[in-house]
Amino acid sequence: MNKLNLLQLFFIFILSFFLLGRLSMAQENREIIHMTLKDGIVVIETRPDLAPKHTSQIKQLISEGHYDGVVFHRVIEGFMAQTGDVEFGNSNNKNYNINRAGTGGSKLPDIPAEFSDENHGRGVLSMARAQDPNSANSQFFICFQDCSFLNGQYSVWGKVIEGMEFVDNITRGEPPQNPDVIIKMEIINK
Repeated sequence: MNKLNLLQLFFIFILSFFLLGRLSMAQENREIIHMTLKDGIVVIETRPDLAPKHTSQIKQLISEGHYDGVVFHRVIEGFMAQTGDVEFGNSNNKNYNINRAGTGGSKLPDIPAEFSDENHGRGVLSMARAQDPNSANSQFFICFQDCSFLNGQYSVWGKVIEGMEFVDNITRGEPPQNPDVIIKMEIINK
């Protein structure tokens, strides 16, 4: 081998080492969330590499127990299941009102948009928002199938890695007559 080939191999090695390290760091920052539904546990992997502020706010709301008892207030066949209104959609609270579910948020501030090119495919969790791109707060949705038309318009913060069949069983409606609830949501360390 000549000097040029050795130098090229050295740079390829260094670049590979750097890229593997970044990939490893990105995956180390991901956490696992368990969302207990009526039929079983949905396992979600967070994506702080795509939406660090959104992931952080979701984790804070989970750690404070705000999602426990929250209904799925907008569930559209072939599209998505939306939940996360901790103000009016929490069936355990005095403010619960199924007719207002989907209009509230949390006491935390709204989050600036963290849009990405990540595909809104089956099992992706993304933040719901109003027309203002910087209005996401606590509500999120889970895609039932490919919803790539949403790419670049909503902040992806996680993906279902196990238990999507339990999401598929969520009662449909806007709002459903007897909405399903998040029984419990908790952060599980890898």
